[in-house]
Amino acid sequence: MESVVRRTRTRGRVLALAAVAVVTAGLGAVALSGTADAATVGAASYTETLPAGASLPTGCGDLATNPRQFMTANAPAGPVPTNDWWSSLVYKKFDCAYSENLHAHPTSYDTTASGLGFSYNTTPQISGSATGVGEYHYIYQEDFTAGVAGLNAPRTLVDSWTDWTVTPYWSDGTRTMKATIGHGLPFAYFQITGGNAQITAKSTPTVWSNSGARIGYTVAGKDYVAYAPTGATWSVSGNVITSTLAGKGYFSIAVLPTTPATSSADKTTLATSFGTYAHNHVTGTRVSYAYNQATSRVATTYTYTTTAREGSGTGTVIGLYPHQWRSLTGATPIAQTYVTARGAMKNLVGASSYTTSAVFNGVLPEVPAVADSTGADLTTLNSYLDQVKANPVNVLGNDTYWTGKALGVGARIAEIADQLGRTDVRDTALAAIRTKLTEWFTATQGKTERLFYYDRNWGTLIGYPASYGSDAELNDHHFHYGYFIAAAATLAKFDPSWAANSSYGGMVDLLIRDANNYDRGDNRFPYLRDFDIYAGHDWAAGHGAFFAGNNQESSSEGMNFANGLIQWGQATGNTTIRDAGIFLWTTQSAAINEYWFDTHDENFPPAFGHGTVGMVWGDGGAYSTWFSAAPEQIQGINMLPVTGGHFYLGNDPAYVKRNYAEMVTNAGHEPALWQDIAWQYLALGDGDAALAKFRANSGYTPEEGETRAHTFHWIRNLAALGTTDLTVTANHPLYRVFSKNGAKTYVASNITNAALTVTFSDGKVLAVPAGQTVASGAVNFAGGNATGGGINPTPSPTTSSSPTPSPTTSTSPTPTPTTSSPPTGGGAVRYLQADGVLASSAGTAATATVVKASGVNDNQPHSPTTFTATGLNLAYRSGAATAFGISVDAGTSVGNATQVRVSYDLTGNGSFDRVETFRYFATDPVTGWERYTDATGQITTTGTFGDLVNGTVKVEIWSAIGSAPSTVSLGALSTVTLPYQ
Repeated sequence: MESVVRRTRTRGRVLALAAVAVVTAGLGAVALSGTADAATVGAASYTETLPAGASLPTGCGDLATNPRQFMTANAPAGPVPTNDWWSSLVYKKFDCAYSENLHAHPTSYDTTASGLGFSYNTTPQISGSATGVGEYHYIYQEDFTAGVAGLNAPRTLVDSWTDWTVTPYWSDGTRTMKATIGHGLPFAYFQITGGNAQITAKSTPTVWSNSGARIGYTVAGKDYVAYAPTGATWSVSGNVITSTLAGKGYFSIAVLPTTPATSSADKTTLATSFGTYAHNHVTGTRVSYAYNQATSRVATTYTYTTTAREGSGTGTVIGLYPHQWRSLTGATPIAQTYVTARGAMKNLVGASSYTTSAVFNGVLPEVPAVADSTGADLTTLNSYLDQVKANPVNVLGNDTYWTGKALGVGARIAEIADQLGRTDVRDTALAAIRTKLTEWFTATQGKTERLFYYDRNWGTLIGYPASYGSDAELNDHHFHYGYFIAAAATLAKFDPSWAANSSYGGMVDLLIRDANNYDRGDNRFPYLRDFDIYAGHDWAAGHGAFFAGNNQESSSEGMNFANGLIQWGQATGNTTIRDAGIFLWTTQSAAINEYWFDTHDENFPPAFGHGTVGMVWGDGGAYSTWFSAAPEQIQGINMLPVTGGHFYLGNDPAYVKRNYAEMVTNAGHEPALWQDIAWQYLALGDGDAALAKFRANSGYTPEEGETRAHTFHWIRNLAALGTTDLTVTANHPLYRVFSKNGAKTYVASNITNAALTVTFSDGKVLAVPAGQTVASGAVNFAGGNATGGGINPTPSPTTSSSPTPSPTTSTSPTPTPTTSSPPTGGGAVRYLQADGVLASSAGTAATATVVKASGVNDNQPHSPTTFTATGLNLAYRSGAATAFGISVDAGTSVGNATQVRVSYDLTGNGSFDRVETFRYFATDPVTGWERYTDATGQITTTGTFGDLVNGTVKVEIWSAIGSAPSTVSLGALSTVTLPYQ
């Protein structure tokens, strides 16, 4: 086993992109001194001079400087889409003339000198074994070519494109042809000049219908229908079908569905039904989406613009992938379906648009620390944090990918350390992230590495040193830049001044726009470059020039990008970016569970033998990677990085366990590589099993983007939380619901500086203080409930040089140090600390003793342990209530119960205006912390709330019953959340 497995992926073979010639304002160049031509974005900068030794996209002719050489003058102005299913039409062309196979589904196409080739392949080619590397492909097997009689075009150009269609163009000087094809279109639409329409089959077609303008024919067992204009006819001679088109110059060809098996009568019925829309040529496609925060749903509308070549009809025939038809609303597909590499494609006939509605199940900055904040495991976790404290951003390579992975490590460490009150580790990690991002976001004279270069011809931002074809082939930008964006989002919560557009935030926005531009009005970059809008997932290869079409390996790194947008948008208050991330995340998570994992067991060919793939291709999938044949890495590449944005991996806990079991079976042993990735994935289906595996083999070698601290934190807390619960949503994007043994845990994270209330769809309400993650109902290892108060301390600035945070960010004033006297000021979340302090920060973990009961149980404090905060100036939140989560332990003592009273002196005059006494909490005779929360309810209440003006709050804890003392945890495990802001 290698101690470090460096991923030398030839994703270079997953190659690159297309072109952009025109760039508008917004990247205005600002010349720096010397010869370096650079532009500034706030305090950041990038270069517009190619660094010495750097590569640009290469290919036929002068492609590097003229990426539009394979486009007509009619093609849309602005940046050229790349990383698409049809990108080989403009880049890395076969013989510098024609595309590679274009797998649109249900039909695959090829471009040749004589026209457009068609292939509807319903029989997969399967290779390899069920326990080793294997692949399935619905390979391109040409049924016929459609064109113009005599056409001999020297090359194919691109005349137009829309969100999921493209229009190739042929001309030989005498004849011309345009053909519009697209994802989910059973039709291909043609416009020709200079000759007759001609269909040349690979074998003699069987004609089953020929009625004037319509001809139905079968080639190699597949049924097609060609539609000519009214008044035209089709003639057949051997394997050639032709039509004069009555001189009108347009026609269309549709492939008919094959399942269930169709009779001659069925084929005629379908041909007639489809024919109603045959001359409504699709000339535009467009997606729109909307995130409804109140219902936590994403509505996505797919709209088709049609041009009636004859008559005035509208509508067309639309094929839907499984991730679309499973969430379809307001429409019913016909019974007949197509066989595709993505499973059954269902069809709407006569529609001009359709809408899907998908649940957004929420993301978190990190899994909440409900179970690793005390005892031996806390000691272990702290030791792991200490191991990485000195170098939390350990860059193993100087390029964008490996720098990004290192930044991802630092972000995870910062999030965990913050939850546990390890501000020393947190601040070290944040400082390292800030230093590294700032370095890459600064272009100075003579600098040739660790900077970004903007290329106006291609409309792309390339980081140098590049890797895995991110430069010459424009591969993987969403993979690489997703790490940068996610780390910047973590930094933005604690140092909002750094994230401001006037500082370095504008550079983060450029990375987002390069990989997946969310703004159609911005013509510096193509709209959603790496995201295939209709397929529902990213493509990694810029050019897609493979026989099998385009491909993508690490779907989970694509999801890291989407999650980065959600976190960045939420941290900076940019809901446009946040909602774009939610759209990408929700759509792609559904696609991944369909096409990488096939969790429904319906999409992979039955004979394939695998329950997952490492790579998705345009025409199929492969249990393999670009860099390894090890099952741990074939499966693990679609699990990493493990973050709070990757809970979708656990949508089906039973599948998680099957997937892990397949990995073990195929490897012939428990994971020997990337154990941490495999265990963290398993924890989403069986946290207890994952924790046992970690404890039994904690000396493993971490994956390059992981640490023991994060792996242990993730697994241990999921063992307490259970599995994700998809039945409940929330009206806030940073949430998750978990379930274990039937008990739900509700989690919400607030990364702003104002308290908020999160309402869940089953009626559960959480008050979430500023800068806090709150968990309610989690079963911890001691068997208690982690309910109520915040988990992580309120963020604070991490360097003395950071400007004071703006009020719209997640930062709050620096916590007051713990002293021997009650602190003054501070926020609504208070922590029980030593010497009777009710503090605004977690401080140091410790314990306090609550003496045994006095023998009088009258709901009055007897020898209480008291904690006090003074000098509070806070505004009352109307309708809010006191919340607390206090960790108590009676050891092995039987019959103990602690009780709490919270008293409010609104003006600090020594008289308590509001007093709340809560029911006592009976502890068990088992050593370990249990959670006493406000959910026990109030037994007596006097007075009313009001604003705190130099006010005082006192918390008293005493033993209501019991003949032995109890212990209360001080620090992060015991909080009181005041109903104030």
